[in-house]
Amino acid sequence: MARPYSEDLRERVVMAVVQGGLSGNQAAARFEIAVSTANAWVKRFRLTGSVAPGQIGGHKPATLSGAHRDWLLARCQGGDFTLRGLVAELAAERDLKVDYVSVWRFVHAEGLTHKKDRPGQRARPSRHSPPPGAVAALPRADRPQAPGVR
Repeated sequence: MARPYSEDLRERVVMAVVQGGLSGNQAAARFEIAVSTANAWVKRFRLTGSVAPGQIGGHKPATLSGAHRDWLLARCQGGDFTLRGLVAELAAERDLKVDYVSVWRFVHAEGLTHKKDRPGQRARPSRHSPPPGAVAALPRADRPQAPGVR
């Protein structure tokens, strides 16, 4: 990431415009900076009284934290959810606009699953599991049977 220009240069450009009577374009040409930069510094000086740069970078707190995190955890405990569905519910019920990736990261970080249970995914045995046991043997005709059973 680029560093901000020095405060000395900023002060010289702003003083050339404010006290020296130069325009933003003339000051930018004289100090070999962009016109938009010179104008932004002058505007900043007039609004704040300072030419110091603002904060660059820093940590942005997670949107899905606090009460929103608690709500999402409780909602995901029900089991039946999709990520796009959670995005829509957050927008409708919580008035919180987040994107699909943010919800995916949250679900992944919390170790929640959004997939179906393995037993419910198929109706037949897997190719890799052993075959089911043999069917119970039918009674033979030569064995005595209980009364009333044919």
